[in-house]
Amino acid sequence: MNEKVTSIPELFGSMVFTQEQMRQRLPAHIYDAWQQCLVQGTSLDRSIADEIAAAMKEWAIEKGATHYTHWFQPMTGFTAEKHDSFIAPQGPTGVLMELSGKELSRGEADASSFPSGGLRATFEARGYTAWDPTSYTFVKDKTLYIPTIFCSYGGETLDKKTPLLRSMKLLDTQSIRILRLFGNTQAQHVTAQVGPEQEYFLIDKEMYRRREDLVLCGRTLFGAKPPKGQELDDHYYGAIKPRVAEFMHELDQELWKVGVPAKTEHNEVAPAQHEVAQVYSDANSTCDHNQLTMEFLKKVADRHGLVCLLHEKPFAGINGSGKHDNWSLATDTGENLLKPGKTPSQNAQFLLFLAAFIKGVDEYQDMLRCCVSYPGNDHRLGGNEAPPAIISVFLGDELTAILDSIINGQAYVDKAKRKLEIGVDTLPEIPQDTTDRNRTSPLAFTGNKFEFRMLGSSQSIASPNVVLNTIMAQELEEFADILEQSNDFRADLQNLLHDTFKAHQRIIFNGNGYGGDWVREAQRRGLSNLRDTVDCMPAYIDPKNIRLFSSHNILSETEMRARYEIHLENYCKVTSIEAATLRDMVMRGILPAVNRYTADLTQAILRKRELVVPCRVEEDLLSRLSGLTASLYDTMTAMEQAMDQAPDAEGGIEAARYYREEIGRRMEEARQSIDRLESLTAAEYWPYPTYADILFSV
Repeated sequence: MNEKVTSIPELFGSMVFTQEQMRQRLPAHIYDAWQQCLVQGTSLDRSIADEIAAAMKEWAIEKGATHYTHWFQPMTGFTAEKHDSFIAPQGPTGVLMELSGKELSRGEADASSFPSGGLRATFEARGYTAWDPTSYTFVKDKTLYIPTIFCSYGGETLDKKTPLLRSMKLLDTQSIRILRLFGNTQAQHVTAQVGPEQEYFLIDKEMYRRREDLVLCGRTLFGAKPPKGQELDDHYYGAIKPRVAEFMHELDQELWKVGVPAKTEHNEVAPAQHEVAQVYSDANSTCDHNQLTMEFLKKVADRHGLVCLLHEKPFAGINGSGKHDNWSLATDTGENLLKPGKTPSQNAQFLLFLAAFIKGVDEYQDMLRCCVSYPGNDHRLGGNEAPPAIISVFLGDELTAILDSIINGQAYVDKAKRKLEIGVDTLPEIPQDTTDRNRTSPLAFTGNKFEFRMLGSSQSIASPNVVLNTIMAQELEEFADILEQSNDFRADLQNLLHDTFKAHQRIIFNGNGYGGDWVREAQRRGLSNLRDTVDCMPAYIDPKNIRLFSSHNILSETEMRARYEIHLENYCKVTSIEAATLRDMVMRGILPAVNRYTADLTQAILRKRELVVPCRVEEDLLSRLSGLTASLYDTMTAMEQAMDQAPDAEGGIEAARYYREEIGRRMEEARQSIDRLESLTAAEYWPYPTYADILFSV
């Protein structure tokens, strides 16, 4: 669809039942009651819900909707929906269009087929969805979408939205306690603000259909390095090709209609790779918006004869795709709490929030690493294209120097050479952007926010933000408990900053995260280096982490252990699918093709020998190809045996280790042989599009 845009402000949010729409369509007392429920966090009275539902239904019908759905985010990482029409029987032959407050507020879904980590047996099917009134409903594909949470019949959390909402409320409460200590009585709420940067690949649909691994796994399981990749740095920020530009234009329109503030788009580093970023919003809305963004990326691409790949590493040897999660805190009065202020009190307040963040990252580094760990991201993290697997915080030279001065009890001299004593009322103004960005850092301070750069491109941003919110709230709670009992606020604050920065300075690293020296230095500092999902997952059920989430009612121990099981089961199943796909492509495609080529080579050798013509080239090729095919066949045989003997995917950490060591390792061995075979086999025989075919086809 290529409708002409005459007014972007008019287009933006045109398919969203916004607060303004509610104000216009609801009686004043109903609207006020709804606002009161939002502020106080209480449930809606049935009569109020009925009024809102009726107004929402009328608006949706005006927008062409015939159905409604409770839209939720199960532990698959995707979204889920069940559509019901508005119709209600009226007499023997008529219908009315209805949406009741009960239908708006609560729904029932079959929970047996969603990942539950053992929380639900298959015969225990009932699950519930409940409207999240802090997320706006919207119309898409002639359906009214109602954002909801998802829980089991017993009340256990089965989704990603519920813990996010809980963590945001917790962070709000603890942040306000800190603000009151600094005399801020105006702010009533503090909200986690997030702005994600979404990377993705666009490839031609016909090329995609000819690669079974792309269709079934989202990534190529083999592929020789093309003659040209990203070596010339000519794609990054380069001129956008017409076909891609048309796609981006339509993508913007679709996102703007449903209220997604898509802002920035450009070519990324790798050929066929691009990025779209949205403007900051509260973490809950942003999570919904990013799920919509990933959905529309695929839908709009399909309409343009393209396929959008969101896998973290669809092609070996070139950059994969991540998702940068820009995270900050904002008050309802407009203050960014991670922006260094211009007055001494603001500087002290900023440094206290900074101290809480640094302390939280250091103490819960394994949980931060864990929340971005899954099979796709294992192929990307740690390479010289993405942050390393070691968690660290980048602050830049100036801010690090200020922290050092606090730790050492020395006067800080700013760039203007003004000597300033370190104290609550004499802290220097902390300028922004006084240092270059460190693109190798997992968590980089960029002037007024932290950029969490370890997320994978296909990942829901909910879980990483749950972790960021919760660890920050935990540290702020500890600080508030100390300072609220203080008889000398200035002295105790200064001591708290000194002790915190000194105890946790090991997590601060401003250097090259890709260098081998950093791995050795991190080990010396005692930082964890968890290579992949299998290494990371035990952190999920570490008593310290369970205590963190359960004590704040973000996730219970049972829910934590369920998520641990879900992630491990997913790892095993993804590995199994990839192995089976590779086996089929090798046995049914690659080996028969190479055998045809070697058979023709053999015939050529025999004919040349009859004519007493030299055939050294053919003989050498035949020897090399025969050796590689024999090696590949042996590897595939061993992998098939390992697959036959594999434990159940629900077998926990030992099953995951088996899949990594016995199956994943053999897949990598097979890939080495396949890539060499591709380079030696005549193009007319090779059965699949090559990297050069795919990456430069758009």
